[in-house]
Formats: sequence, C-alpha cells, structure tokens
Amino acid sequence: MKKISNVFYITIGLIILTVGYGALAPESFEAVTTNAKNFVASSFGWYYMLLMSFMLALSFFFIVSPFGKIRLGKDTDRPQFSTVTWIAMLFSAGMGIGLVFYGAAEPLSHFAISPASEDPNTDAAFKESLRQSFFHWGIHIWAMYGVIALSLAFFQFRKGEPGLISATLKPIFGKKMVGPWGTLVDVLAVFATAFGVATSLGFGAVQINAGLNYLFGIEINITSQFIIIGVVTILFVASAWSGLSKGIKYLSNTNLVLALALLGFIVILGPTLLIFNMFTDSFGGYFSHLVQMSFGTAPLDSTDRKWLDNWTIFYWAWWISWAPFVSMFIARVSKGRTIREFMIGVLAAPTLLVTFWFSAFGTTAIDIQKKGLVDLTIPSTELTIFEMFDVMPMSFIISIFAILLIVSFFVTSADSATFVLGMQSTNGSLTPPNNVKLIWGVIQSTIALILLSVNGLTALQNTIIIAALPFSFVMLLMVVALIKALKAELKLMKLK
Repeated sequence: MKKISNVFYITIGLIILTVGYGALAPESFEAVTTNAKNFVASSFGWYYMLLMSFMLALSFFFIVSPFGKIRLGKDTDRPQFSTVTWIAMLFSAGMGIGLVFYGAAEPLSHFAISPASEDPNTDAAFKESLRQSFFHWGIHIWAMYGVIALSLAFFQFRKGEPGLISATLKPIFGKKMVGPWGTLVDVLAVFATAFGVATSLGFGAVQINAGLNYLFGIEINITSQFIIIGVVTILFVASAWSGLSKGIKYLSNTNLVLALALLGFIVILGPTLLIFNMFTDSFGGYFSHLVQMSFGTAPLDSTDRKWLDNWTIFYWAWWISWAPFVSMFIARVSKGRTIREFMIGVLAAPTLLVTFWFSAFGTTAIDIQKKGLVDLTIPSTELTIFEMFDVMPMSFIISIFAILLIVSFFVTSADSATFVLGMQSTNGSLTPPNNVKLIWGVIQSTIALILLSVNGLTALQNTIIIAALPFSFVMLLMVVALIKALKAELKLMKLK
C-alpha cells in the first residue's frame, strides 16, 4: 500500500512541464491561461451554477434519507476525533488563509468598488456585499466538499477501498479504475491539489510579508517572501512528519483558538452592535435570496455577467479545483460518523463560522470606509486588513494575532496537503511514508517560489480553474457511483 505509484511520477512530470513553461515564458503562460479561463467561465458558467446547486440539494437529501443512518466505517466504529477538533480541522483545511486575505477586502469591494447589482457606497450595496460574501464562502462550498468527502469516506472506511478518487468510481467502471483510466483520474486530483496549495502558499507569503512590512517595516520583495516560505516549509514538514493525530490535530485546534480570538477582538473593538445587526439581517437575506443567487446567470446583461464571471463563477471553479484535497482530508478525519451526523456537521458549523466572520470583518471595514477614517479601497488586497486595523484600538496586538493566524493557517493547509498528496501517490495509504510527504512539501514550496519570482501566481490560479472543469465531470460520476453503492448497502443492512 505504501509503495509509490505511477500517479506520483506522472504528476511530477506534468508539474515540471507546467512550472517550466510558467518560469521561462511567464507572459505567454499568463495570456494562454487567462484566455482559457475566460472561455471556461463564459461558456460553462451555467453548468457551474447548476452543479453547485445540485450538490447543495443532494447534501440535504443525504441528511433526510434512509442513507443518513449508514456509518462511515464498520457499525462498531466511532469518531477518532472530538467534535470540536473535527470542526477545527474542517475549518482549517477548507478555508484557511483565504478568510484573513478576503475577510475585509471582499465585502468592501462589493460595497465600494464593484457591487453585484446595487449602486456603490449605498445601504443596499452594504447589505448585498455581505450576502454575496456569504454566498461565495458559505453553504454551497461545504455541500460540495461534503458530498465528495462522503463518497471517499464511504468507500474507504465502509467498503475497504483505497483512499483514492478512482476507487470511488468502481461501482460504475469496475476493474477499469485499477488501470490507466484510474491513474488518469488520480493524476488530475493530485495535479489540482499540488497547484492549488502552491497558489495558497504564494498568496500567504505575500500577505505575511505585507503584515510584517506594516508592523516592522520589513521590505515587501521576493527575498522576504522566499524567507517566509522557507521558514513555513520547515514548520509544516515537521508537523507532517509527526502525523495526523499530533501535528495537524494540534495545529487545527490552534487555528480555531487564534481565529476566535481575532474574531473576538474585531467584534469587541469594532462597531459591535452594527456587526450583530448586520449579521442577523444579512444571514436572513442570504437564505431568502439563496435560490435567486444560486441560479442567476445574467443572460441579458453583459455588465452583470462580467461581474458574475469575475466573482461567482471564478469562486465555483476555484472551490471545485480544491475539492480533491479538501474532500479527501475531510473524509480521512471523519471515520466513524454516520452520514447524517457527517453532513449536518460539514454544512452547519463551517457555514456559521464563515458567515459571522465576514459579518464582523466586512461590517467593520465598510463602517470605517463610510466614516471616511481611511480609504480602504486604495491598498492592495493583502494590505486591506492591516490598514483597517490601523484605525482601530490595539491595532498592533490585533495585527500580531492576524499574522500568527495566517502563519498557522498556512502551515495547516500545507501540512494537510502533504498528507493528502502522500495518500494519493502511495495507492491510498492512510499513513503515507514521511519521505513521500517531505518530497511533496518541498515540491509545493518550490512551485510557489518559482512562480512568485516571475509573478506567475495569477497564471497558476488560472490553470487550477481550467483543471476544475474536467474534475467536475468526475464529481458527477462519483455521485452516481455513491448512490448506487448506498442503495446496495441499505439492502445488505436489511438482510443482516
């Protein structure tokens, strides 16, 4: 089981070709990937909207259907991790650095720079900004992760299959998934994971650099970002070496504590009453507008359609590209839970945390913008949150907490990814060898460093979004195979 598979060598070859192209011809690489990304967004936007809505409906079906009582494991298995630790792991792997990166910047952009449909800087745009942020980071994403993770966990722990994407398709394709076709599916998953996490490492390094510049005057340049990635690589490789039940478990709990502490600072030191009022109003508005937002494609308005392509469709493709990594990690830490318990936990807890997070950071940023204390639309995205802190009490302490949280998220995401990449390249082993995790850790950091040095992160992001399209078809096949297998399992349970 722990033997390195062909998936490892094929994916490494593809990574070398892609990164080599990006490093040697960065402008050409970005132009080609941008054109491809735009084509995917404009031609398949409707498909992404239907797909994500389908995943949400399916997740509710699993909760209320008889399938909900099936356990992800043997009937005697019980969860390996406590509910709090489990939620912390979901939260850390699923969102990570993005929450700090976009927590203030995205609602602010929807309010003051490019609202979805309202006039900028109006009360209507204020409400819409939070609704849209909830939509882009809320229940749809967790439903999609949950359904794919459910498939992986069911086949892995209930049916004894290896922890591979290809193994979930056996009810449809049988032994073909053990050969070249299965390898192709797994290579696509590993490729998306490696580049997705490398992109986050790059963005994380840029934001840590921005925070250190704001606090201590450390110059924002490629040298600083190289050093940051180097230090973080040592941390996450050391954590990955210690194993799932030590490194990732403790880091995830640390993430949750730091995130709640930072959130507490913002709620107490920011416009507290406004935050709670906006959360309550926007949370209700989010669900009352959910159907309209879920299916809206702006077919007759080119301006609205452009906004949709740049934001919603971009996010849907981005989250789908992260599905192999995040869903596999969620599956790995969810053994022993029933399908009903699993789906409720995956949908409810992260969605509540995320929506309140955007309410606190978004409301605070927009309130500061409305009062004219500072123009938060001027700084780059990675600096927005630190400029916001600058006009708040205890700004230095809050900024320190934010940097610590970014580093912690940074390490946990990379740590989780090395674990998943190790699993995928050793035939689905639940305990991949440390040397394989070390190799993947170095590869992810190297990708980030090379593409940071040639300003290639945008092109890399485009590449992942393009890769999301073929993987979305794999997701649909996984759903068909899962339902087929669950029906057979229910019949088997009734015969016992």
